[in-house]
Amino acid sequence: MFVRGVANSASYDLVILAAGMGSRFGGLKQVEPVGPNGELIIEYSVFDACRAGFDRVVMVIRKDIEREFRASIGRRLEEKVAVDYVFQEIDDVPPTLFPGSSRRPTRTKPWGTGHAVLAARRAVQRPFAVINADDFYGAGGYKALVRHFRGSPQHALVGYPLRQTLSEFGTVSRGLCGIDPAGRLQKITELTKIAKLAAGGASYVDSAGQARQLKGDEIVSMNFWGFTPAIFAQLDGLFRTFLERHAVDPKAEFYLPSALSELNTLSMAEIALLKSEDAWFGITYREDLPTAQAAMRELILANRYPASLWG
Repeated sequence: MFVRGVANSASYDLVILAAGMGSRFGGLKQVEPVGPNGELIIEYSVFDACRAGFDRVVMVIRKDIEREFRASIGRRLEEKVAVDYVFQEIDDVPPTLFPGSSRRPTRTKPWGTGHAVLAARRAVQRPFAVINADDFYGAGGYKALVRHFRGSPQHALVGYPLRQTLSEFGTVSRGLCGIDPAGRLQKITELTKIAKLAAGGASYVDSAGQARQLKGDEIVSMNFWGFTPAIFAQLDGLFRTFLERHAVDPKAEFYLPSALSELNTLSMAEIALLKSEDAWFGITYREDLPTAQAAMRELILANRYPASLWG
């Protein structure tokens, strides 16, 4: 496959986490275009990934949104790149963990982003990137991951300066990256209710209720990862432990950043930290949409993308 005449000779997969699209931003039917010809954020992500060297997309969705997703989003991509679908479902767990009805989960939704990546384990056998379906990451991160895959067996995170990821219309949650002297990721600390400050930087309230400030140049995780297939066995072990402790908690989440931090702490994996200076934007609030559309217009005017994405 190729995009706009650029041959795809590499062998990497792009795993897109889309199981939550039915509940974010008003529902799947209201996923809005950001490009001048109706292009969605997910299309720009696939476009960038294909130009960097990825040649297959694996969509992680829920079974109940499959028909609508394929009709409204999948069909846009299937003509441009190979697309496979896997399902993140509540019953996709090791059956031996729930031998009795008293241990059966009472929740109605799957277990978060770590579980979502595990859902792709039967479909992916080569190095792969993981992104959110409704976030725009820019081309540089995909190129950095391909360079990383060619030279290292480590997992990787593409991080962004905090100031590039804040919203004008409300608070956000971000994973603050702790870095060792060699530049590797040590841990990710989840911060919530981060607010952009008019004077620059940001503020948040810590677990003790104290107001804290951030400069804005701190590197944060936006859920843009690069993994080898070894991640599946590593996550599976942590997920089993998680379920043994939290299976009956309807609000417990198996978060990918927390899982990778634990793998690093246990010396089970090393995670390289790759930094991107490209624009990042997402649509957390409906009011973010015009900002995202304006950002894409600027990128097109700068000749970073064609006005008609697919020609």
